[in-house]
This record gives sequence, structure tokens and C-alpha cells, in this order.
Amino acid sequence: MPWQAFRRFGQKLLRRRTLESGMAETRLARCLTTLDLVALGVGSTLGAGVYVLAGEVAKDKAGPSIVICFLVAAVSSVLAGLCYAEFGARVPRSGSAYLYSYVTVGELWAFTTGWNLILSYVIGTASVARAWSSAFDNLIGNHISTALQGSVALHVPQVLAEYPDFFALGLVFLLTGLLALGASESALVTKVFTAVNLLVLGFVIISGFIKGDLNNWKLTEEDYQLAMAETNDTYSLGPLGSGGFVPFGFEGILRGAATCFYAFVGFDCIATTGEEAQNPQRSIPMGIVISLSVCFFAYFGVSSALTLMMPYYQLQPESPLPEAFLYTGWASARYVVAVGSLCALSTSLLGSMFPMPRVIYAMAEDGLLFRVLARIHTGTHTPIVATVVSGIIAAFMAFLFKLTDLVDLMSIGTLLAYSLVSICVLILRYQPEQEIKTGEEMELQEEMITTESEKLTLRGLFFPLNSIPTAVSGQVVYVCSSLLAVLLTALCLVLAQWGVPLLSGDVVWITVVVLLLLLIIGIIVVIWRQPQSSIPLHFKVPALPFLPLVSIFVNIYLMMQMTAGTWARFGVWMLIGFTIYFGYGIRHSLEEVKSKQRSRKSRAKTGSIYVHRV
Repeated sequence: MPWQAFRRFGQKLLRRRTLESGMAETRLARCLTTLDLVALGVGSTLGAGVYVLAGEVAKDKAGPSIVICFLVAAVSSVLAGLCYAEFGARVPRSGSAYLYSYVTVGELWAFTTGWNLILSYVIGTASVARAWSSAFDNLIGNHISTALQGSVALHVPQVLAEYPDFFALGLVFLLTGLLALGASESALVTKVFTAVNLLVLGFVIISGFIKGDLNNWKLTEEDYQLAMAETNDTYSLGPLGSGGFVPFGFEGILRGAATCFYAFVGFDCIATTGEEAQNPQRSIPMGIVISLSVCFFAYFGVSSALTLMMPYYQLQPESPLPEAFLYTGWASARYVVAVGSLCALSTSLLGSMFPMPRVIYAMAEDGLLFRVLARIHTGTHTPIVATVVSGIIAAFMAFLFKLTDLVDLMSIGTLLAYSLVSICVLILRYQPEQEIKTGEEMELQEEMITTESEKLTLRGLFFPLNSIPTAVSGQVVYVCSSLLAVLLTALCLVLAQWGVPLLSGDVVWITVVVLLLLLIIGIIVVIWRQPQSSIPLHFKVPALPFLPLVSIFVNIYLMMQMTAGTWARFGVWMLIGFTIYFGYGIRHSLEEVKSKQRSRKSRAKTGSIYVHRV
């Protein structure tokens, strides 16, 4: 029957991976400590952005209130970080958001998440490699770029870079070799560079508070006119706004916070170390929370020091810290800043490259990508094929492409992963306690769910009879969470695309928003009333279901800010991914193999019963 075939196909797309409780055997080496994970998270998150981003946001968007922007962005990132921390305690495996999605919402969503994580890591690696090359070239007087532009320039504007970046190519190959040596060796290099970076940032913060002037947080129109009279290039001055600590108002803080949010992207690489951490159920939650805290204090301190040292409208977005030290009379400090910047870029590059082969390895081991990518080196216990292949792809992109137009794709992939992890935490917390099940047990459970769901009443939605999760309450939360994802997406789309008529008092759009909010609140109340799981974990997200839902809303809203061109490129990337999944992954999935084995056992059992009766 066509309907039965369609139903079986749908079940394949939504089948979930089953896992043993606790730490399972792994082919990777468990060698990473909590300190290693903190260094990896800080190094990946606290990249070169801390040396550039603060100047850009302070000059044009927020002024001295950039410190509030970083606080708001940190709170938003912590919401996603807490969800990752709970999953790290619950599912200590490689794969990060990919695996979390596979366990909770099914195979198709898991592949979508993993495929986008790969894109994010590849583009992140390539763009940071080119930034490292550019920073080093700038430090030595731009001799490399001048020579390459004159000899091997690429004349394909809007597609390729101005010249092939041999330095970035070699850098990615060098770090690929380092990653292939082993996780502990990579962690040692990361710790050294991260320590140097933090020392430099400490120097910047202390120097800024010593040389800073509180009057730079109280600037007025007279100060601005005086600056215009003293400078020869008035075009280099940014806007004054209204002056004071919040010169661009509450709207400026929100716009600045949206930009600063991306400064905290990167901590999720910690979640890919589930099979290499010595005690992942404890180390991963601690690593995520500590690394985000360190990054917040670093961003907060640097932005405070920067806006104290120099008026915000005189900051230079390309090199704010060297210019600030020049303004205060400490020009020689630019060399200290340059060393810190290169160390930050190095750790950021390692932070992008380290999780990439782990996600590929996890997907290949599950059969969703080609099995050869799951091959482990017997000596170093690293996913050698995935490491080399991902390194070659990233090196090729860094060598030829100008990646400024593709960087927004990183954001879509990362934000999608954050959203799915949040919704997975929400779903799993309300599921009944259960051990790993065989295929027959899972089919029996599905039949029980179907039988019990017939007894579900409207009163039972708001006043459940049981104080512990049941199959019925778990299904209620699963369905409600899916509806919430759709409604929150619709709300964010309306707010992002039709915000102007909404603010101007358009009755139609106000009515739409109110209806969406009423539906969302009603569904949240239904979820809130369901019993939660009492399984003891090393870490649990507080204030369920509200914190994950706020995280989902923030992530989806930021995704809706992307341009149509970015979404078109995202569609092309997903088309390539779905071609691989429906052409290879759906047939070679480990869950598909298990399903076929169960079918063969079932047929053999039926045949033996028939023979016995005859």
C-alpha cells in the first residue's frame, strides 16, 4: 500500500538513536582534563574579535554602553551554553549538537544539524586562517600581499580572492598535522596560546583602567566639537549620538548586543570532546560554564578599558587597541597587542579545526556519511581520515576564496544547532526514565504509547495524574515542543520582517502577534504542568521550560536577520547535503542496519514457529 510505504519512509526520517547510559567504550583516547576543555573553549571563543569587535560596536552602535551589550550577549549565550552543559552530562559522546538531535528529534534533523556544523567549522577555519595571514602580513609591512598581487593575482571578482593565500594554505596544513598527532598534543598548544592571549588581555585591561579617563563616559556636544576642531580628518569621527554613557539609546544597545552575540560563538566545540574527555559528564558542563564566564569578563574588561582610554567616536574599528594606546601615549604597546592578536587567532583556528573532524567522524560512524571517514589511527587514536579530509577542504577554501560573503552561513549553522540543542533539552527532561531498549522493546513501547494516548483528556493536559513522566506526558511535551518551534519561528519572522508597521500601530500585525503570543503562552503552560524526570545528573538547566524557550527565541530571531542571499546559499548547501543523505545515508544508517537485523530475526522466529506447528 502506498500509505504504508509513505509511513515507513517517515519513520526512517524520524527514527532516533538509542544509547547506553553512562560512558561507553570508545576508539578515541580519553586524555583531556577539565583544564584542557576550558582552554579549548576560551581559545575558540575569545578569538581575534576581542581585539577588533569592541571598537566597531562602540564607535557606531553603542558607545560606552558596549559593556551592557556584552552583558546582554553573554546572558543569551549562557542560555545556549547551559543547554549544552546538560546534554554533555546526559550524553557524553562525540558529535555535539548532531548527536543530541539524533537522540531526541530524529535522524533527518540530526543530519541537518551535523551538515550545518561542518559548514560552520569549514568556513570558520578558512576565514580565521586568512585573518591570521593578513595580521602577520600587516605586522611585517604587507610584503606578502604586495608580492602575490603582483605575480599571481586572481581576476575573478565577487567569487575568488584577489590572490591565492599560500600562507593560509600552509598554516591550515600545519595545524591539520598537529591535530592528527593526537588530542593531548593539540590541547597543550591551545593552552600555551590561550595563556599568552589572556596575559595580553590582562595587560590591556589594567593599562586601560590606569590610563583611562571617566570623562570619556560623559562626553557632550562641546567635547565632540572640540575633537572636530583638533582632527584633520573629520570623516574618521563616528557619530556622537546624544553623548553620555548610552549615546545611541536602548535601540543601540540591542543592535550592539546582536553583533556581540557572535563574539561568544565557539564554546560548543567543548561538546565534541565527549569521547576524549577523562570524565565528560563532569568536565563538559564545567568547561562550558567556566569558559563562557572567562570570555565575558575578558570582553567586559577590554571594552571598558577601550572606551575609558579614548572617546568612542574617535575609535578606529580596524585596529582600536593600538590606536587607543597611541592616543594615551603608549605607542609601543601595539607590539604587545599584536602578539596577543596572533595568539588569539591561533587558538581560534585550532578551536575551529578541532571539532570539525569529530562531527564528521560521529556522522560517518553512524553511517550517515561515508564509512571511510570514521577510520581511527591505531597509534594516535584520532579520526585520521576525517581530520585530513576536512583539513584539505578548509585549506583549499582559505587558499582561493574571499570568505566575507560566506561568514553569515556560519551564523545560520551555529544558531540552528543552538536552537535544536535547547529544544532537545526541553523534550528529554520530560521523558520517562528508561534504559537502552532493543528494537522489539521500542516497538512494544510505541504500541503502549498509542494505547495510553487514547486516554488523554483535556483536563490531563493541565492536571496530569502522575508525578513522574509517563509515555503519554512525554508525547505531549514532544508534540507541544514541535508546535512551539513553529509558532516561535512565525513570531520571529513577523517581528524581523514587519517590525516597522508593528511599531507604527498597524492593527492587523498587532492582532497577529497577540494571537501568536496567546498560543505560545498556552502551550508553555501545558509543558510546564507536565512532570519532569528526576534522573540525577552532574548539571541540569534551571527554570525549565522558560530558559530553553528564551534561548530558542533569541537564536531564531537572529537567524531571521540574515539576508535573502545568505538564505539562498544556505539552501544550496542543504541541497547538496540532502543529496548525500537520501542517496547514501538513509540506506547505510546504523539504525537502518539494526532495523533490517530485527526484521530478519522476526521472520526467522515466525518461520520456526510455523515449522514447529506443522
